[in-house]
Amino acid sequence: YELAFRMQSIMPQIMSLGDESKETLDLYGVDGKQTDNFARQCLLARKFAERGVRYIQVSTDYTWDHHQKVKDGTITESAKVDRPIAGLLEDLARRGLLEDTLVLWGAEFGRTPMVENGDGRNHHPKGFTMWMAGGGVRPGLSYGATDEYGYRPVENPVHMHDLHATLLHILGLDHKRLTYRYAGRDFRLTDVFGNVVHDVLA
Repeated sequence: YELAFRMQSIMPQIMSLGDESKETLDLYGVDGKQTDNFARQCLLARKFAERGVRYIQVSTDYTWDHHQKVKDGTITESAKVDRPIAGLLEDLARRGLLEDTLVLWGAEFGRTPMVENGDGRNHHPKGFTMWMAGGGVRPGLSYGATDEYGYRPVENPVHMHDLHATLLHILGLDHKRLTYRYAGRDFRLTDVFGNVVHDVLA
């Protein structure tokens, strides 16, 4: 009960941005016409991290599913998130939190390299980009490459199971020890072929 009480009683303080300086609010883009919503989420994420919250998720309420007008849509949506996420990384770094905080940015798939009806792109799981920053990963590293069309991986492909194995490793968990047997088959979060991508680790 004590833990539940502490969690409930501290929430008004954490959720309030009134104790943040104008410089910090501006850093994230709070009250910006395009950035306010995501900026508030990113700033709250930093406040949660400061108080030891171990898993924090922020998400956009915007659509990146550009089956039409992909160029216009990407420019519009990027303008809403670029400043807040850059602000979060800078704020974590200057407070000494980034080295112990892993930030992962991504989605479940990318977009096809070819233009389709209405100047849009379709879902594309074979080649897309995610990025990580902070605790446990090498800064400034670009890993993997697709062919000249951006369609198939041709260099250092990373499967989702590899990504999950790497994330678990950074968090101090051996993904192979999470194996359980059911109906005569081994199962785990990384299936049975995920591998830690050591090249991206600090």
